[in-house]
Amino acid sequence: MELDAEHAAILRRMDEDLVLRGLSGNTRESYHTHARLFLTFCGHPVDSLGTEDIRRFLTFLLTEKHLNPVTVNVYSAALRFLFAVTLNRPLNYIQIPRAKCHKALPPVLTRTEVAALLAAATDVKHRALLCTIYGSGLRVSEAAALHVGDIDSLAMRVLVSGGKGNKDRYTLLSQTALIALREYWRAYRPHHADGWLFPGSNASGHITSAGIRFAFHAALTRSGIQTHASIHTLRHCFATHLLEDGATLLQIKELLGHASLHSTTVYLHLANLTAGIQSPLDAVISRDMSNA
Repeated sequence: MELDAEHAAILRRMDEDLVLRGLSGNTRESYHTHARLFLTFCGHPVDSLGTEDIRRFLTFLLTEKHLNPVTVNVYSAALRFLFAVTLNRPLNYIQIPRAKCHKALPPVLTRTEVAALLAAATDVKHRALLCTIYGSGLRVSEAAALHVGDIDSLAMRVLVSGGKGNKDRYTLLSQTALIALREYWRAYRPHHADGWLFPGSNASGHITSAGIRFAFHAALTRSGIQTHASIHTLRHCFATHLLEDGATLLQIKELLGHASLHSTTVYLHLANLTAGIQSPLDAVISRDMSNA
């Protein structure tokens, strides 16, 4: 459905506000789409829009569209930006609560499953990609945007430029990933004018996130692994397995590029931290039996 001139102008202004605040392309696209759907849903002049319209729209998403509360909260964030920044209009946020979400733990593959997944990546480019993502704990967008110069084989580290929050960081370079990257390089010779490590099928850019997801799911299917996993699962595996091997939460936080240590603490729930620890019940019973 086409927007009228007023609504189209508001969206253009919102796009400018998002750019001026340096938000990522994904965030800009998401906020634009969500705000457009809201304006289409309401269908009346911007001056008359308010808290009740937002409540009605978010309720519609939850009860009629049956969207996940996490997704609805993204819609809510987009509308808060639209009103607070673009329209410069105060809202009663008490009347626009965030939907309560079930905080399920993300799936994590065992080390054996990770090895099987990587072995199932028959294409050397796909294997190099998946090895790099797991071995360095990268987000899919970070792996896609790697340049050849980001791989430092002397210091055994990877430079992640413009990660989430537009921040640079260094993370680990796995020896296994380096071997896989060299095999890929010999097979593909991926010379690109912009220096992309993994050029896409379109010669003008790097591989897409969708292309990486396709490679992951193809390997997952061939491996026979039944765990419901996504490409982001490899990043969770990286952090969880590091924690089990003795890395500190602070080290993992820096390698992952988390803004807050709170985000990293989820891996305390995912790691197997029970190895070598005896339940106090066993100690009590053992002591009681020895005294008998």
